Amino acid sequence: MGKKSVASVNKSKEKRQARKLEQRRIADGMSYVTSANKLKELAPLCKELLVYRNKDLEIDMYIQKVTELDKKVLDWAIDLTERNMKNLYETCAWGWNKDDKVEQMMDDSAWYLIAKDKNDKLQAFSHFRFDMDFGDPVLYCYELQIEAGGRRRGLGQRVMGVLERLAAATRMRCVRLTALTHNPSASAFFRACGYILDETSPPKEEISHYEILSKAIEAMDEDSPKENSDSRIEIAGS
Repeated sequence: MGKKSVASVNKSKEKRQARKLEQRRIADGMSYVTSANKLKELAPLCKELLVYRNKDLEIDMYIQKVTELDKKVLDWAIDLTERNMKNLYETCAWGWNKDDKVEQMMDDSAWYLIAKDKNDKLQAFSHFRFDMDFGDPVLYCYELQIEAGGRRRGLGQRVMGVLERLAAATRMRCVRLTALTHNPSASAFFRACGYILDETSPPKEEISHYEILSKAIEAMDEDSPKENSDSRIEIAGS
C-alpha cells in the first residue's frame, strides 16, 4: 500500500483530536454533575433569590433533597401535580399513570425547591435534578407547579431564576425541560423566560406531543456580579 497523503494524515489527526476533546468535555460534565449531587445544601448558592415579594404575595423558599423532604410536603407536591397535569396527560400519548409519576418524583436524585407564603401555605414547587443528558451536564426541571392563587404574580419566573442560578453555580451547561405541545400557556411562559427549542427536541416533521426547551447558562465565577433578582414577567399561569 502506498503512503497516506498529507491531507489524509491531517484529517485523521483532526478526528482524533476532536474525539479526545469530546471525551474530555463529557468527562468534565460528569465531574460537575457528580459534584453537584454531592452537595448537602444548595440554598447558599442562591440565598438572595429565595425571598420573593410582589404586592401582597410574600414568599419564602427552601431547597431539599427528596430524601429529606417532609412527607406532607411531598404528598402535597404529588397532589398538586395531579391536579394541574392529569387532564393534560390524559389527552396525549403518555396518558396519566400516577404510580409512574410518584416513582419519578421520589427518585433519590430529585431535588425540590419549595415556595410557601407568609401564612406557611404551600404555593409552588419545582422538582429538578443534576444529570448528564445527551452528553451535557444539565439541570433538568422535571416539574414546575403552582397553586392557582400564586399564578400570574411573577412567582413562576422567580422559581426558574433560582434554577438558573443553581445551574450557573454548579457549572451546568443549561436548564433543560420537557413541555407538552398542547399546553400553550406553559410554552408561552417558558419562552418569555428566555427558553428556546433545544437541539434534542423531536424534529418538527415528527408528530409529537412534547418538545424539549432549554436556556444556555454561563458558569458563574465566585466574584461574578449577580444578576438583578427583581426583574419580573407577568404571564398566564406563571
